[in-house]
Amino acid sequence: MSTSPADPHLPTVHLRPPRNWINDPNGLVFHDGHYHVFFQYNPHGPQHANMHWGHYRSPDLITWEPLPVALTPTPGGHDADGCYSGNAVSEGNRMVAFYSAHRNDRWWQPITTAESSDNGRTWAKRPHLLIPEPPAGTTMYRDPYVWRQDERWRMLVGSALDDGRAAAQLYESDDLEHWTYRGPFHTSDAATGTGPIGWECPQYATFGGQGVLILSDWTPQGGPSHTSVIIGQEKDGRFTAATALVPLDHGPDFYAPALLKAPGEDRWLMWGWAWEARDDAWAHEAGWAGVLTLPREVSLTADGTVAQRPARELLALRGPRVLYGTGHVSRTEPVELGQVSHTFDLTATLVPDTTGTSGLRLITSTDGSEYLDISLDPTAGRLAVDRTHASPDTRARGGAYTAPCPAAARLHTPVELRVIVDRSIAEVYLADEQVLTLRFYPSTDGPWRLQARTTGTGRSEFAVAAWNLTPQDIRQEAEPAPRTAQRA
Repeated sequence: MSTSPADPHLPTVHLRPPRNWINDPNGLVFHDGHYHVFFQYNPHGPQHANMHWGHYRSPDLITWEPLPVALTPTPGGHDADGCYSGNAVSEGNRMVAFYSAHRNDRWWQPITTAESSDNGRTWAKRPHLLIPEPPAGTTMYRDPYVWRQDERWRMLVGSALDDGRAAAQLYESDDLEHWTYRGPFHTSDAATGTGPIGWECPQYATFGGQGVLILSDWTPQGGPSHTSVIIGQEKDGRFTAATALVPLDHGPDFYAPALLKAPGEDRWLMWGWAWEARDDAWAHEAGWAGVLTLPREVSLTADGTVAQRPARELLALRGPRVLYGTGHVSRTEPVELGQVSHTFDLTATLVPDTTGTSGLRLITSTDGSEYLDISLDPTAGRLAVDRTHASPDTRARGGAYTAPCPAAARLHTPVELRVIVDRSIAEVYLADEQVLTLRFYPSTDGPWRLQARTTGTGRSEFAVAAWNLTPQDIRQEAEPAPRTAQRA
């Protein structure tokens, strides 16, 4: 089948089915030679309802095979109104999925499991809930994350407490079946914030003696908000922070990431959910909503900063180089760098003009009226991505978003960028491996081109290269599986 969808905004190398709603990545697991990525999925429409677990697998993070829908709500069952978020583990010849069992007639989402012994093609649910009740004093409870550490299984569950704090609750098990509650692993500071908060989709990775805790903020008033990360150490089931909470991604359209430790190596992978930045009515007309980010490698730098970069396997998506330019640019003469497709991978080294902002403009209309600006601001020491003029359609969200970039403020210091654009999503990586993810919706289907620009009175230097990406044929949608079996 074609890898060029009729909808010009439907991404071609980012993972998602060709239609309907998706949100959180779930169940990231490597099993029997394949990476498995599950995700929250409504097979019936482009809105958040009827939550199932969609399923893809890949041997190499490049070629993705759709598998039948893994988890389906059971009418009248514990998960009658949705199989909500969680994760999965590989144990012997089986995969075990841990997920939130949703019913509209209870406020908490008990934890339950399903397992597969045929590489994820069919799943059997356990007949009884694994953890049926939340701890006392809890007002929100969902999204298990299970991992193996020190010869035992451990689980975090996202929560809110009745005193207004958020919490990640800790459980432990020797056999994946019998779990002991250990108490709050970490809680928010009651003195910060202005109202109640909960943490969704907690994720935890270890780097030697250091721990990285990823938390997605949810509020009763606004729902999903943003994702933060904190560094620290654990002792006796309690996580002590060594840093403040900071954004994991500086863009407006990133939430609920999930982690996977790559097999046979000390490497952590991460996918996130990039939601739509347009009106619901537009998404409904298009017939789809939501996309998963490309897989990222997550590491911890020597100074204790969480760093992210595109997974190294993604270099295989590059076709021949289509653009290369070096030189300098002044305010009066932007430099035309050449054309790119609507799905491309770009690297740039910029030495900004200290008297203004300098960077790149992705022009998506023939007359130049539609564009996405990516620029460095030396005065503020930051990167800015501005989508104010990216779409003339008023149903698309605009705005400019920033990430810290201290190197931009240092005279004659080159700053390295990597930018991956896929039709309606841009993932912008800074040299220090900060990331900014956003969605944008160009109105034209014509050629796109790149410019180097500066607003300063001096000049800015640049070296830019770009490759069009050649997607694999991953868009075919698997048929739904028969209703998930109940395990005796």
